[in-house]
Amino acid sequence: MGIGEAMALGSAAAWAVGVILARQLGVHLPPLTLNLLKNGLVLCVLAPVALLLYAGAWPVMPVRDMLIVLASGVIGIALADTLYFRALNELGAGRMGVIGNLYSPLVLLLGFVFLDERLGGMQWLGFALVAGGVLLVSIPARGQSARPQHTLRGILLGLLAIALMAVAIVMVKRTLETQPLLWVTLLRLCGAMAGLLFLASLPPMRQRMRFVPRDVAWHRLVLAALVGQGLSMVLWLGGYKFTSASVAAILNESASVFLVVLAALWLREPMGRRAFVGVLLTFSGIACMLLGRATP
Repeated sequence: MGIGEAMALGSAAAWAVGVILARQLGVHLPPLTLNLLKNGLVLCVLAPVALLLYAGAWPVMPVRDMLIVLASGVIGIALADTLYFRALNELGAGRMGVIGNLYSPLVLLLGFVFLDERLGGMQWLGFALVAGGVLLVSIPARGQSARPQHTLRGILLGLLAIALMAVAIVMVKRTLETQPLLWVTLLRLCGAMAGLLFLASLPPMRQRMRFVPRDVAWHRLVLAALVGQGLSMVLWLGGYKFTSASVAAILNESASVFLVVLAALWLREPMGRRAFVGVLLTFSGIACMLLGRATP
């Protein structure tokens, strides 16, 4: 297993842990508020680490690349994550998981068009197995959840969020390959925070950001931010830095399966036969992905 594949899988696992920790935060925190607080906490931790690591010897980055990284943060975090949290609130985790399956096909398509990436036969087989496994895991069982009140709006918001995530990572892929990982992550976070603060300054958005502080489990928010946002983001970008965007995107899809496994082991939630088959398919697909390599 290469370092890129390992980081992509680690990112999926860290994100799943973050979801377990933050599963109830959306009840008390509006989407934009949750996104702003999580990324603000990560930035407060990551910035001092970068200062110590580079000790004033900042990496040299062309202005064009810097603007691309900042724009990637605005698109992929400030806009996409906020829309994702909103869609998650309206559709629920199961339906949003199904929409999330579009992420890797979009990255594959964008990687083919803009990065000239190709997959080998074993990797296409792995993609099919991962997609089938995640689909089995994500679809809620009959009677498991009520029909959302705003289904169409939630679907459109979810589709837009996934599309923006795919665009944001493909546009920064070449810069990631030539620049230090932590530096790109920090710049991307700065762009995200600038975008989030701008959105928060708009009068209509300010009204939607209100919450009751005593209702928020702050310790859970801190852990969810550091693990599910900070660690996951560094590993996520690392996966795209050290392997092809197509491979990293497919391995990232395993997050839904890690979530099911963690829920069964950690929260003692039952795992049905369909979910169990989905887990087996997904990890079989991961094995196929790791046996092959993307061809240039």
